[in-house]
Parts: sequence; C-alpha cells; structure tokens
Amino acid sequence: MEKVPMTAAGYNRLQEELKHLKSVARPEVIKAIAEAREHGDLSENAEYHAARERQSFIEGRVMELEDRISRADIIDTSKLSGDTVKFGATVTLADEDTDEEITYQIVGQDESDIKEGRLSITAPLARSLIGKAEGDQVEVTTPGGSKSYEIVTVQFV
Repeated sequence: MEKVPMTAAGYNRLQEELKHLKSVARPEVIKAIAEAREHGDLSENAEYHAARERQSFIEGRVMELEDRISRADIIDTSKLSGDTVKFGATVTLADEDTDEEITYQIVGQDESDIKEGRLSITAPLARSLIGKAEGDQVEVTTPGGSKSYEIVTVQFV
C-alpha cells in the first residue's frame, strides 16, 4: 500500500470533506430518494434517478477519501529545513522570459490548488524543482511550450 504524502492542512481538509459527506450530504440524498419514491413510478421519475446518481457519487467519494486518509503520510512542514527544494517547500520562481515572480508551496496531490499557490508534487514543474536550490535554473515543458525559471528563494514555513 503506497503512502500518499500530504501536509497536516491537506489532511484536515480531507477529514472535513469526509465528515461533511457522511453527516450532511449522505442523509440529504437518502431523504431525497425517499421523497422521490413517494411520487410513484420510478422508471419515469427524474428526481429519483438524479438522487440515485448523486448517492453514487457521494459513496464513491467517501470510499476515495477513506482510502486517501488511510494511506496518508502526514509531513509536518514546520520541522523541515534546508536550502534545496523538497516536499513542503515554498518556492519563489522568476520567469526568465518575463521576470515575473510566482510562489508555490509543494504539496500532496489531493491538496493542490494552483490559484492558492499550492503545487502538486506530481506536477511537471514540481518534479523539475525537487532537489534544486536557490539560484538554480529549471526548464519545464508545459502544454503551452517550454518555460524557464530561476529559483529565487526556498523556504519552509
């Protein structure tokens, strides 16, 4: 069973989502199915089919979350240090074409959110950064073409 690296914050978000699905979403969909059954013929009942589909989604997501949580390898990023990029590092990069700076924290796959500055460890950019240090240059092949970055800072928060 392969461990899934994640930060404590990412683990807590998964726990919260699982709790919500089990305590709120699951009872709501069960109630919706019961109400739809009362309307009669199930073969032509769109509400019933929609509720059953929603129930299927919820049950699938619950199983997925339980699996991820059971395999979680929680890494306390506050205890990490060093000058090379690794899981949990907050990295500031300078685009060599535009000199624009962007900052990402390298996190687990389930907690990535590029808009929030959290980059998945499995992303091509993150994989190319691992093991590099401040001042190093990395080249990444993206769907939009090849991009070059310089690592400005590596921090562990």
